[in-house]
Amino acid sequence: QVQLVESGGGLVQAGGSLRLSCAASGRTFSSYTMGWFRQAPGKEREFVAIVRWSGGNTYYADSVKGRFTISRDNAKNTVYLQMNSLKPEDTAVYYCAASRLWRLSYYEYDYWGQGTQVTVSS
Repeated sequence: QVQLVESGGGLVQAGGSLRLSCAASGRTFSSYTMGWFRQAPGKEREFVAIVRWSGGNTYYADSVKGRFTISRDNAKNTVYLQMNSLKPEDTAVYYCAASRLWRLSYYEYDYWGQGTQVTVSS
């Protein structure tokens, strides 16, 4: 069982930065692949970034590649999403999620946080 709690969202101007954190409970956190997803009003939840349990492999959606960085600290049971050069279209609720396998589809994840709102003003 893994419980996830996101933090770090907020209101930022276009071009600004935010760092999201996702704190996990559970002794098996380090064995999970961790993903970040987002959902804007009226839209389907979409993949943002993923990091393998070891932290050695990452992958990003094209829309955030070069601007966002996912990382994890297994000693702290925490995964991060550094978001730079934010755009109004990045506005959404951001969720972290845990999966036993390397997956990009939200419906294949086992555990979810409650989400944190990110709003980017133009």
